[in-house]
Amino acid sequence: MVDYDSKEWLRYIFSLHKGDTARKLGPVLLAMVVYCGVVAYVVIEYVHPGPDSDLKNIAIMHSLLGFVISTLLVFRTNTAYDRWWEGRKAWGSLTNNSRNLALKLVHILSADDVDSRAFFRAMIPNYAFALKNHLRADFQAGDLEACPGFNPASLNPDKHVPNQVAMHLFSKMDELYQSGTLRPEHLLVLNGEFSSFTEICGICERIHTTPIPYSYSSFLKKFVAVYCLTLPLGYVLSLHYWVIPVVAIVFYVLASLELIAEEIEDPFGTDANDLPTERMAGNIRKAVGDLL
Repeated sequence: MVDYDSKEWLRYIFSLHKGDTARKLGPVLLAMVVYCGVVAYVVIEYVHPGPDSDLKNIAIMHSLLGFVISTLLVFRTNTAYDRWWEGRKAWGSLTNNSRNLALKLVHILSADDVDSRAFFRAMIPNYAFALKNHLRADFQAGDLEACPGFNPASLNPDKHVPNQVAMHLFSKMDELYQSGTLRPEHLLVLNGEFSSFTEICGICERIHTTPIPYSYSSFLKKFVAVYCLTLPLGYVLSLHYWVIPVVAIVFYVLASLELIAEEIEDPFGTDANDLPTERMAGNIRKAVGDLL
Protein backbone atom coordinates (compact mmCIF):
# COMPACT_ATOMS: atom_id res chain seq x y z
CA MET A 1 0.00 0.00 0.00
CA VAL A 2 1.26 3.49 -0.88
CA ASP A 3 1.71 5.85 2.06
CA TYR A 4 1.12 9.47 1.14
CA ASP A 5 0.08 12.88 2.43
CA SER A 6 -3.30 13.73 0.91
CA LYS A 7 -2.61 17.45 1.39
CA GLU A 8 0.34 17.53 -1.04
CA TRP A 9 -1.56 18.33 -4.24
CA LEU A 10 1.23 19.51 -6.51
CA ARG A 11 3.52 16.61 -5.71
CA TYR A 12 0.97 13.99 -6.74
CA ILE A 13 -0.35 15.91 -9.75
CA PHE A 14 3.05 16.01 -11.42
CA SER A 15 4.49 12.69 -10.22
CA LEU A 16 3.98 9.23 -11.71
CA HIS A 17 3.98 6.41 -9.16
CA LYS A 18 4.06 2.80 -10.26
CA GLY A 19 0.49 2.49 -9.00
CA ASP A 20 -0.79 5.40 -11.10
CA THR A 21 -3.24 4.47 -13.80
CA ALA A 22 -1.50 6.78 -16.28
CA ARG A 23 1.58 4.55 -16.16
CA LYS A 24 -0.47 1.37 -16.57
CA LEU A 25 -2.62 2.77 -19.36
CA GLY A 26 0.33 4.32 -21.21
CA PRO A 27 0.43 1.89 -24.18
CA VAL A 28 -3.36 1.88 -24.55
CA LEU A 29 -3.50 5.68 -24.35
CA LEU A 30 -0.85 5.91 -27.06
CA ALA A 31 -2.86 3.53 -29.25
CA MET A 32 -5.98 5.64 -28.66
CA VAL A 33 -4.10 8.82 -29.67
CA VAL A 34 -2.91 7.15 -32.88
CA TYR A 35 -6.41 5.88 -33.64
CA CYS A 36 -7.97 9.32 -33.07
CA GLY A 37 -5.28 10.92 -35.24
CA VAL A 38 -6.01 8.54 -38.11
CA VAL A 39 -9.76 9.08 -37.84
CA ALA A 40 -9.40 12.86 -37.67
CA TYR A 41 -6.99 12.92 -40.63
CA VAL A 42 -9.19 10.75 -42.84
CA VAL A 43 -12.41 12.60 -42.03
CA ILE A 44 -10.93 16.11 -42.31
CA GLU A 45 -8.60 15.59 -45.28
CA TYR A 46 -10.49 13.04 -47.40
CA VAL A 47 -14.15 12.72 -46.41
CA HIS A 48 -14.86 16.47 -46.17
CA PRO A 49 -18.29 16.06 -44.54
CA GLY A 50 -20.68 18.95 -44.91
CA PRO A 51 -22.33 20.87 -42.06
CA ASP A 52 -25.41 18.66 -42.37
CA SER A 53 -23.45 15.40 -42.21
CA ASP A 54 -24.93 12.54 -40.25
CA LEU A 55 -21.66 12.24 -38.32
CA LYS A 56 -22.90 15.04 -36.06
CA ASN A 57 -25.72 12.78 -34.90
CA ILE A 58 -23.21 10.43 -33.28
CA ALA A 59 -22.52 13.13 -30.69
CA ILE A 60 -26.19 12.91 -29.66
CA MET A 61 -25.67 9.22 -28.88
CA HIS A 62 -22.69 10.06 -26.67
CA SER A 63 -24.65 12.69 -24.76
CA LEU A 64 -27.43 10.15 -24.13
CA LEU A 65 -25.10 7.36 -23.08
CA GLY A 66 -22.79 9.56 -21.01
CA PHE A 67 -25.12 9.49 -18.02
CA VAL A 68 -25.49 5.70 -18.29
CA ILE A 69 -21.77 5.00 -18.41
CA SER A 70 -21.04 7.41 -15.55
CA THR A 71 -23.69 5.72 -13.40
CA LEU A 72 -22.29 2.28 -14.15
CA LEU A 73 -18.74 3.35 -13.34
CA VAL A 74 -19.81 5.00 -10.07
CA PHE A 75 -21.60 1.81 -9.04
CA ARG A 76 -18.56 -0.25 -10.07
CA THR A 77 -16.13 1.92 -8.11
CA ASN A 78 -18.35 2.04 -5.01
CA THR A 79 -18.80 -1.73 -5.05
CA ALA A 80 -15.04 -2.28 -5.33
CA TYR A 81 -14.32 0.20 -2.53
CA ASP A 82 -16.90 -1.51 -0.29
CA ARG A 83 -14.96 -4.76 -0.74
CA TRP A 84 -11.66 -2.97 0.02
CA TRP A 85 -13.11 -1.37 3.16
CA GLU A 86 -14.72 -4.60 4.33
CA GLY A 87 -11.32 -6.28 4.02
CA ARG A 88 -9.77 -3.46 6.05
CA LYS A 89 -12.41 -3.84 8.76
CA ALA A 90 -11.80 -7.60 8.86
CA TRP A 91 -8.08 -7.09 9.40
CA GLY A 92 -8.81 -4.39 11.97
CA SER A 93 -10.95 -6.91 13.85
CA LEU A 94 -8.15 -9.47 13.61
CA THR A 95 -5.73 -6.96 15.13
CA ASN A 96 -8.10 -6.03 17.97
CA ASN A 97 -9.06 -9.61 18.77
CA SER A 98 -5.42 -10.71 18.75
CA ARG A 99 -4.61 -7.99 21.30
CA ASN A 100 -7.65 -8.87 23.40
CA LEU A 101 -6.72 -12.54 23.41
CA ALA A 102 -3.17 -11.70 24.50
CA LEU A 103 -4.47 -9.31 27.19
CA LYS A 104 -6.62 -12.06 28.68
CA LEU A 105 -3.95 -14.75 28.45
CA VAL A 106 -1.33 -12.60 30.15
CA HIS A 107 -3.50 -12.56 33.31
CA ILE A 108 -4.77 -16.14 33.04
CA LEU A 109 -1.41 -17.83 32.46
CA SER A 110 1.03 -18.00 35.33
CA ALA A 111 4.22 -16.01 35.00
CA ASP A 112 6.10 -19.27 35.59
CA ASP A 113 4.44 -20.97 32.60
CA VAL A 114 7.12 -19.82 30.18
CA ASP A 115 6.36 -22.39 27.49
CA SER A 116 2.65 -21.54 27.27
CA ARG A 117 3.37 -17.82 27.10
CA ALA A 118 5.98 -18.41 24.40
CA PHE A 119 3.52 -20.58 22.47
CA PHE A 120 0.76 -17.97 22.37
CA ARG A 121 3.24 -15.14 21.84
CA ALA A 122 4.27 -16.86 18.61
CA MET A 123 1.04 -18.53 17.48
CA ILE A 124 -1.37 -15.61 17.71
CA PRO A 125 0.69 -13.55 15.22
CA ASN A 126 1.38 -16.72 13.21
CA TYR A 127 -2.30 -16.90 12.41
CA ALA A 128 -2.21 -13.38 10.94
CA PHE A 129 0.82 -14.20 8.80
CA ALA A 130 -0.72 -17.51 7.73
CA LEU A 131 -3.91 -15.72 6.70
CA LYS A 132 -1.93 -13.06 4.81
CA ASN A 133 -0.03 -15.70 2.82
CA HIS A 134 -3.15 -17.82 2.33
CA LEU A 135 -4.97 -14.91 0.67
CA ARG A 136 -1.97 -14.45 -1.64
CA ALA A 137 -1.78 -18.20 -2.40
CA ASP A 138 1.84 -18.09 -1.27
CA PHE A 139 3.04 -20.28 1.60
CA GLN A 140 5.99 -18.65 3.39
CA ALA A 141 7.23 -20.83 6.24
CA GLY A 142 9.81 -18.17 7.09
CA ASP A 143 7.02 -15.79 8.16
CA LEU A 144 5.95 -18.19 10.90
CA GLU A 145 7.76 -18.27 14.23
CA ALA A 146 8.65 -21.59 15.83
CA CYS A 147 7.81 -22.12 19.50
CA PRO A 148 7.46 -24.95 22.03
CA GLY A 149 4.95 -27.37 20.52
CA PHE A 150 4.98 -25.90 17.01
CA ASN A 151 7.33 -26.20 14.06
CA PRO A 152 6.41 -24.30 10.83
CA ALA A 153 7.86 -27.18 8.80
CA SER A 154 5.09 -29.43 10.12
CA LEU A 155 2.44 -27.50 8.19
CA ASN A 156 1.12 -28.89 4.91
CA PRO A 157 1.13 -26.05 2.33
CA ASP A 158 -1.36 -27.97 0.17
CA LYS A 159 -4.00 -27.73 2.87
CA HIS A 160 -5.69 -24.77 4.54
CA VAL A 161 -2.75 -23.27 6.48
CA PRO A 162 -4.76 -20.84 8.69
CA ASN A 163 -6.94 -23.75 9.82
CA GLN A 164 -3.83 -25.75 10.69
CA VAL A 165 -2.52 -22.88 12.81
CA ALA A 166 -5.95 -22.52 14.45
CA MET A 167 -5.93 -26.25 15.25
CA HIS A 168 -2.61 -25.85 17.07
CA LEU A 169 -4.07 -22.95 19.05
CA PHE A 170 -7.17 -24.92 20.00
CA SER A 171 -5.10 -28.00 20.83
CA LYS A 172 -2.98 -25.94 23.22
CA MET A 173 -6.05 -24.46 24.89
CA ASP A 174 -7.54 -27.94 25.31
CA GLU A 175 -4.24 -29.18 26.75
CA LEU A 176 -4.22 -26.35 29.29
CA TYR A 177 -7.86 -27.11 30.14
CA GLN A 178 -7.16 -30.80 30.67
CA SER A 179 -4.20 -29.93 32.89
CA GLY A 180 -6.33 -27.58 34.99
CA THR A 181 -4.49 -24.41 33.98
CA LEU A 182 -7.61 -23.11 32.25
CA ARG A 183 -10.94 -23.31 34.04
CA PRO A 184 -14.32 -23.52 32.24
CA GLU A 185 -14.95 -19.82 32.82
CA HIS A 186 -11.61 -19.06 31.18
CA LEU A 187 -12.68 -20.91 28.04
CA LEU A 188 -15.86 -18.86 27.92
CA VAL A 189 -13.84 -15.65 28.17
CA LEU A 190 -11.37 -16.72 25.48
CA ASN A 191 -13.80 -18.36 23.09
CA GLY A 192 -15.04 -15.14 21.47
CA GLU A 193 -11.61 -13.98 20.31
CA PHE A 194 -10.56 -17.47 19.28
CA SER A 195 -13.71 -18.09 17.21
CA SER A 196 -13.38 -14.69 15.54
CA PHE A 197 -10.15 -15.78 13.83
CA THR A 198 -11.99 -18.32 11.67
CA GLU A 199 -14.85 -15.92 11.04
CA ILE A 200 -12.43 -13.22 9.84
CA CYS A 201 -10.72 -15.77 7.62
CA GLY A 202 -14.10 -16.60 6.08
CA ILE A 203 -14.85 -12.92 5.41
CA CYS A 204 -11.51 -12.43 3.67
CA GLU A 205 -11.93 -15.61 1.63
CA ARG A 206 -15.38 -14.49 0.51
CA ILE A 207 -13.96 -11.19 -0.75
CA HIS A 208 -10.96 -12.89 -2.36
CA THR A 209 -12.79 -15.71 -4.14
CA THR A 210 -15.93 -13.88 -5.27
CA PRO A 211 -15.11 -11.36 -8.00
CA ILE A 212 -17.68 -9.13 -9.63
CA PRO A 213 -19.90 -11.18 -12.02
CA TYR A 214 -18.19 -11.78 -15.36
CA SER A 215 -21.08 -10.50 -17.47
CA TYR A 216 -21.13 -7.15 -15.66
CA SER A 217 -17.37 -6.66 -15.89
CA SER A 218 -17.24 -7.72 -19.54
CA PHE A 219 -20.15 -5.49 -20.51
CA LEU A 220 -18.63 -2.46 -18.80
CA LYS A 221 -15.28 -2.90 -20.57
CA LYS A 222 -17.00 -3.26 -23.94
CA PHE A 223 -19.20 -0.25 -23.21
CA VAL A 224 -16.19 1.95 -22.38
CA ALA A 225 -14.31 0.73 -25.46
CA VAL A 226 -17.18 1.33 -27.89
CA TYR A 227 -18.00 4.68 -26.30
CA CYS A 228 -14.44 5.96 -26.64
CA LEU A 229 -13.79 4.48 -30.09
CA THR A 230 -16.83 6.27 -31.51
CA LEU A 231 -16.04 9.60 -29.83
CA PRO A 232 -13.74 10.84 -32.65
CA LEU A 233 -16.46 10.24 -35.22
CA GLY A 234 -18.97 12.28 -33.28
CA TYR A 235 -16.79 15.27 -32.42
CA VAL A 236 -14.24 15.55 -35.20
CA LEU A 237 -16.47 17.99 -37.12
CA SER A 238 -16.63 20.42 -34.21
CA LEU A 239 -13.22 19.91 -32.60
CA HIS A 240 -11.15 19.00 -35.67
CA TYR A 241 -7.68 17.83 -34.58
CA TRP A 242 -8.38 18.89 -31.01
CA VAL A 243 -10.51 15.75 -30.83
CA ILE A 244 -7.29 13.77 -30.27
CA PRO A 245 -6.40 15.09 -26.77
CA VAL A 246 -10.07 15.37 -25.81
CA VAL A 247 -10.78 11.71 -26.54
CA ALA A 248 -7.52 10.66 -24.88
CA ILE A 249 -8.53 12.47 -21.67
CA VAL A 250 -12.03 10.98 -21.71
CA PHE A 251 -10.64 7.49 -22.27
CA TYR A 252 -8.07 7.99 -19.50
CA VAL A 253 -10.77 8.98 -16.99
CA LEU A 254 -13.19 6.17 -17.85
CA ALA A 255 -10.57 3.43 -18.16
CA SER A 256 -8.84 4.55 -14.96
CA LEU A 257 -12.03 4.15 -12.94
CA GLU A 258 -12.43 0.60 -14.19
CA LEU A 259 -8.74 -0.14 -13.59
CA ILE A 260 -8.87 1.18 -10.02
CA ALA A 261 -11.98 -0.87 -9.31
CA GLU A 262 -10.29 -4.02 -10.61
CA GLU A 263 -7.30 -3.46 -8.35
CA ILE A 264 -9.06 -2.71 -5.08
CA GLU A 265 -11.87 -5.28 -5.31
CA ASP A 266 -9.38 -7.93 -4.14
CA PRO A 267 -7.34 -5.96 -1.57
CA PHE A 268 -5.13 -8.73 -0.22
CA GLY A 269 -2.42 -8.85 -2.87
CA THR A 270 0.74 -6.83 -3.40
CA ASP A 271 -0.55 -4.06 -5.67
CA ALA A 272 0.12 -0.44 -4.78
CA ASN A 273 -3.47 0.11 -3.59
CA ASP A 274 -3.91 -3.18 -1.73
CA LEU A 275 -4.13 -3.40 2.04
CA PRO A 276 -0.81 -3.44 3.96
CA THR A 277 -1.50 -6.89 5.39
CA GLU A 278 2.23 -7.53 5.83
CA ARG A 279 2.53 -4.45 8.04
CA MET A 280 -0.65 -5.22 9.98
CA ALA A 281 0.51 -8.77 10.68
CA GLY A 282 3.83 -7.34 11.89
CA ASN A 283 1.98 -4.92 14.17
CA ILE A 284 0.06 -7.84 15.64
CA ARG A 285 3.32 -9.66 16.34
CA LYS A 286 4.77 -6.60 18.03
CA ALA A 287 1.66 -5.90 20.13
CA VAL A 288 1.27 -9.51 21.25
CA GLY A 289 4.99 -9.75 21.97
CA ASP A 290 4.82 -6.66 24.19
CA LEU A 291 1.89 -8.13 26.13
CA LEU A 292 3.07 -11.72 26.52
